[in-house]
Amino acid sequence: MLISKASRFGVWSCAVTHSARLFSRSSNMAKSKFEYVRNFETDDTCLRNCYIVVRLDGRNFHKFAEQHKFAKPNDDRALGLMTRSACSVMEELEDIIIAYGQSDEFSFVFKRTSNWFKRRASKLMTHVASQFSSSYVFYWKEFFEDQPLLYPPGFDGRVILYPSNRNLRDYLSWRQADCHINNLYNTVFWTLVQGRGLTTTEAEDRLKGTLAAHKNEILFSEFGINYNNESSVHRKGTTLIWEKVYETVTKRMKLPNEEEKDVPVTRSRRRVEAYHCDIIGEQFWEEHPDILEDDNC
Repeated sequence: MLISKASRFGVWSCAVTHSARLFSRSSNMAKSKFEYVRNFETDDTCLRNCYIVVRLDGRNFHKFAEQHKFAKPNDDRALGLMTRSACSVMEELEDIIIAYGQSDEFSFVFKRTSNWFKRRASKLMTHVASQFSSSYVFYWKEFFEDQPLLYPPGFDGRVILYPSNRNLRDYLSWRQADCHINNLYNTVFWTLVQGRGLTTTEAEDRLKGTLAAHKNEILFSEFGINYNNESSVHRKGTTLIWEKVYETVTKRMKLPNEEEKDVPVTRSRRRVEAYHCDIIGEQFWEEHPDILEDDNC
């Protein structure tokens, strides 16, 4: 009987020893002679106390739009899909305080104090790009019911740092000014092509060297179009921010000395809201003072 116990203990001891050797061997392999290759990785940690902006742009989107029959000069389905995909990114990465998009681009601003992915630029950019791209494909059917997705789109990204509130606001103002310039040109260009029957080359020649006032005059005098009455989503782009919303839901509750009954309960939560307004002037920032952080942080 003692021999039997000893045998069992001996087998158990042997098994433990064997497992320990395997574990030790695995640990040694993790620190192999090949580990030196990690020294080739570069440090891409973003400077602290700076806003981190990740801007995505569609790759070869002119071709993509042609093959998927996007309406000219603006396709509201495509713009809606871009916005829905951007919302998905913000819902995934809650440190994004504001995002701005127009045409086939979107900029995402991380708050100064964000420590997502230890502020590594490559991690932030690739996560934003992958989340946006996968969402674009995932939600395609909601916006393009009758148009099949022929191939997945591509988006490239870059990371820019802005140390002050003024720098960040100037960046966003630049992107909205770019939206206005491009949309005014495209509106006149495609109105000439579709409304006058000009070829694309003839339309380009007609607009060569024209200023904004001249383009507005062409629209108004020749087509009766007041550019200022065009959709704000086309003229101003889309700004996404977090807002607190209050919702009332019905909850089944049992009150003291009463039977169970449905009671209305109001609760608050954060939700991404879209605006199509001017962000160059002061009004937007005065109405949403919690977006920007103190410059003295």
